[in-house]
Amino acid sequence: MKPVKPASEMSVSELAAYIDHSILKPDFTPDDVRREVANAVTYGCRTVCINPASVEVAAPLCAGTSTGLCVVVDFPFGCSSTASKVAQTEIVLAAGIQELDIVANYGWIRAGEMDKVEDDLRRVVDACHARGVLVKVIFETDALTWDEIKAAVESAIAAGADFIKTSTGFYTGGNQHEKTGAFDEMVAFMMQCAAGRCLVKGSGAIRDRAHFLRLIDAGIDRMGIGYRSTPVVLGLTADASSSTTGGY
Repeated sequence: MKPVKPASEMSVSELAAYIDHSILKPDFTPDDVRREVANAVTYGCRTVCINPASVEVAAPLCAGTSTGLCVVVDFPFGCSSTASKVAQTEIVLAAGIQELDIVANYGWIRAGEMDKVEDDLRRVVDACHARGVLVKVIFETDALTWDEIKAAVESAIAAGADFIKTSTGFYTGGNQHEKTGAFDEMVAFMMQCAAGRCLVKGSGAIRDRAHFLRLIDAGIDRMGIGYRSTPVVLGLTADASSSTTGGY
């Protein structure tokens, strides 16, 4: 959705409302999680995006704040059985989360098995919507061709997804594109494919303020920002050189 004013004129709190502050490194200790959840709350991020094991630590810190809980399911590969995905979903829903990000099975997408992709996603979406929880479907766009991404968008929309979303930031296979993650052309393509039928989230390789502001001006709805890069894109810190993965 196009913003009502240029991103460069937005306050820190307005900009932070676009951010899912991503705390997804598997080597994070509970103290690391506590630190970064506290940072997300201080910045005023829309959500803190965490692994399921971090819910118990993060939930009390987000309670009563404007920062919600976004939990990833079957991240980063999306290769669990549908029954397993639904079971994982039900467990995190019981914790009272607000949003859930799930990885679509991109092996199935590459094989053109779109009916299986849609059914897989629909069962998770239905479980979430029954609890009033938003669902973002992650496509590993770095692994997919433009045509495969377009087909995946249609399957996610048919399944009832609230958002479609670019890469996990954890893919290390053969990249299908010259750039990675939420580069401008990829986000524009996904917005074009969505055609207003769902929202669009960019994730992966959003590490500098210029890129962040540019995507807002282009009409993106949300961004997954690695924990090191959040203060950078908000203009609170100048150096993003240490942000090599940052979770997304």
